[in-house]
Amino acid sequence: MCGRFVLTTPAQALAAHFDAWAGELVLAARYNIAPTQNVVAVRVEQGRRRLVMLRWGLVPAWAKDPAIGNRMINARAETAAEKPSFRAAFASRRCIVPASGFYEWKREGARKQPWYFHARDNAPLAIAALWERWRAPDGAALESCALLTTTANALASPIHDRMPVLLSPRDYARWLDPTLADTRAIDTMLVPAAEESLAAYPVATAVGDAGHDDPRNIEPVGAA
Repeated sequence: MCGRFVLTTPAQALAAHFDAWAGELVLAARYNIAPTQNVVAVRVEQGRRRLVMLRWGLVPAWAKDPAIGNRMINARAETAAEKPSFRAAFASRRCIVPASGFYEWKREGARKQPWYFHARDNAPLAIAALWERWRAPDGAALESCALLTTTANALASPIHDRMPVLLSPRDYARWLDPTLADTRAIDTMLVPAAEESLAAYPVATAVGDAGHDDPRNIEPVGAA
């Protein structure tokens, strides 16, 4: 799964990387982004890529209670096209959630050791995601998202059996195209990232506290 991630890249730099419009969006560096918080995403609106803010935890349009999103933070790439909670978004509401890196936890006896994963070249990661719009009885709209996960690659598998789907820049346009309905073409993008493109190291257990949003979260520590 992917339950926490980091984003330190400014909005205008993200806009340049993803060829998207950012408007007046300002992003503070975040070192412990957690479910139910707002995250920045790239999606296509009226034929143009834009940076928007979405709540992390997808709330299906048919949901009676938005609290369902609290447990809809991830969608398995292998089954998202079939699951009632995700299939409508998978068909036409795909987006990218940028990240500087993400955390996974390795069980070591009775404790869990967090590891931080990031691109070797320190470029932004592009996590494949789905977005949805839910309306409250009073008409207020809530836009939310879920991150897609796949089987872990050789680098991540000793830590966890799942990892986020990380899109290659060559796939951004196809993934974001709301008219692309060929599931076979989509599936070819939903594969584990090449292990040589990533680096990973253990970090302090303080990252387990969602309220601990500090640059020290990504400082390496000795493996326990």
